[in-house]
Amino acid sequence: MKEVASYNLKEGMILARDATTRSGQVVIEKGKTLSKQSILRLSFYNIQSAFIRDEEDEKPDVSSAPAAYSQKIKQSQKFQSFQIDHTIVLSQIKDSFEGYVNNGAPLDTELLVSRVEELFDSCKTSLELFNMLHNMHSSDDSVYGHCLNVALICRQIGKWSKVDDDTLKTLTLAGLLHDIGKLKIPNELLNKPGKYTDEEYALVKMHTQYSYDLLAPLDLNEHVKAAALYHHERCDGSGYPNGLSKDEIDVYARAVTIADVYDAMTTARSYRAPLCPFEVIEKFEREGLQRYDTKFILTFLNHIANTYQNHRILLSDGRSANIVMLNNQHLSKPIVQLDDGSCIDLSTAGGLHIQAVL
Repeated sequence: MKEVASYNLKEGMILARDATTRSGQVVIEKGKTLSKQSILRLSFYNIQSAFIRDEEDEKPDVSSAPAAYSQKIKQSQKFQSFQIDHTIVLSQIKDSFEGYVNNGAPLDTELLVSRVEELFDSCKTSLELFNMLHNMHSSDDSVYGHCLNVALICRQIGKWSKVDDDTLKTLTLAGLLHDIGKLKIPNELLNKPGKYTDEEYALVKMHTQYSYDLLAPLDLNEHVKAAALYHHERCDGSGYPNGLSKDEIDVYARAVTIADVYDAMTTARSYRAPLCPFEVIEKFEREGLQRYDTKFILTFLNHIANTYQNHRILLSDGRSANIVMLNNQHLSKPIVQLDDGSCIDLSTAGGLHIQAVL
């Protein structure tokens, strides 16, 4: 079984799993052969990818695996309650941002941070928080949704890093306001499905300066303004706008960077489905942890991996297993136990990797 982006689906492919909407509605059942009409149907329902039978699989039907973990979350009362509260806070953020950017209305940051704190506190554990956020994502997430999620993740990073209450509040606000400058970028450009031209990318990158310019006149902690300007800088000097190295980058910006990248990777794009937590960890490891602040990135990835310790997962070859031991040298490659009782150390198993949490 393999996951195929919707734009790469071909007539004649056979579904290995039900194709479902975000709410769990089955659009096409597993075992069905795709036709031109059914592929268009998937596109109509904004389904970003589908699991397709692989000719090399001896057992292409993985229906014996438990129901998808995400579907269990979405059907829970907790998720439905969180979704309502998230939507309400999102509306407040949208109104506040647009009122300030478009009309010069006061930006009540104290109120907005208190709303984020309430939403954060509604989740009893970090596992619950990330379960909620992973299942709130869609390919049409707005700037406002991204800012809210980054604020929540920044707050969790602060909790894991054991910072004091004032620092936690500042870090939460830095995450919330980091992308406010994107309101100065045309929506059609921000939501463009294909690759940016050089000119378009240059304009999109201006959002960091726009964010700083919008926040500069306000009576805010200077770290909040710096995070808006520098959250695309990287500790190895490969970022923008100024190609700064670690010690030149504001410490709050270094934390916001990690939350920003994580939320982006766990959000669906027009060209791919959202990545599962272990795929995100693997991507961080593959791209090089030296790009990020060591303290923040190691704390963040260790806690994310530990959050899913003992969980049931789906491997990239279609087999299901349980995580039995983490590998501190390769957090994305734990030791897993298959249904037959045998164990695999993913760090020595070639290209085999965790594809989904079940």
